[in-house]
Amino acid sequence: MARLPKEPKAGEVTPEHLWLRRRDLIKSAAAFAGTAVAVGGALTLLTKDAGSGDRDVEFEGLAPRADAGPALTEARTPYEDVTGYNNYYELGTDKADPAENAHFLKPRPWTVDIAGEVARPGSVDLDRLLGWFHPEERVYRMRCVEAWSMVIPWLGFPLADLVKRLEPTSKARYVEFTTLMDPAQLPGHRRPVLDWPYVEGLRLDEALHPLALLATGLYGKPLLGQNGAPLRLVVPWKYGFK
Repeated sequence: MARLPKEPKAGEVTPEHLWLRRRDLIKSAAAFAGTAVAVGGALTLLTKDAGSGDRDVEFEGLAPRADAGPALTEARTPYEDVTGYNNYYELGTDKADPAENAHFLKPRPWTVDIAGEVARPGSVDLDRLLGWFHPEERVYRMRCVEAWSMVIPWLGFPLADLVKRLEPTSKARYVEFTTLMDPAQLPGHRRPVLDWPYVEGLRLDEALHPLALLATGLYGKPLLGQNGAPLRLVVPWKYGFK
């Protein structure tokens, strides 16, 4: 005899108004695919298919908010745990590789290159770019496919604010993120475990979603190399490996 599915708790049921709203969000936005970056680099708006396979991703239960985003009531993961672990192949491909490998990375000076289907392409000094926006705190749970998660208070600004400032053209469909390629600063680049530099992408509607964040810090402190300094994309509906 087949076992009936367990009745969900009230708190696990998505409210009806959010369920209905997600369809409106998808219809009103442009097309786009993919995720988040590891360690800094270039941002390009593209018209081609990024080949992600996430083409039909939707934002179930992620309601846009007018304030700084959803604040979790759960206890924050201790700062030492968040910053004391390396999970970037760029800094080492072994679980035993220490977070201190990030000391090779020099986050200043830093330049962000912008190209593709935008009205305002070019290279921008990171500190100048950060001056365009007001930092805000977002508390997100970051989940990994390895079955661990962390509740982290990030500091940063909405990716949408940057994308809109760059004025994407009507041909733009995707945002591509390309990380720094520098074996001297990132020892993992010396091993061909990936096709370096690391490249990922988001559909334009995902990039414009109010919960997508470009993080510059955590716990009220500047972002460290082992956490993606100097600029890290945080997309709460994507797994950490993305």
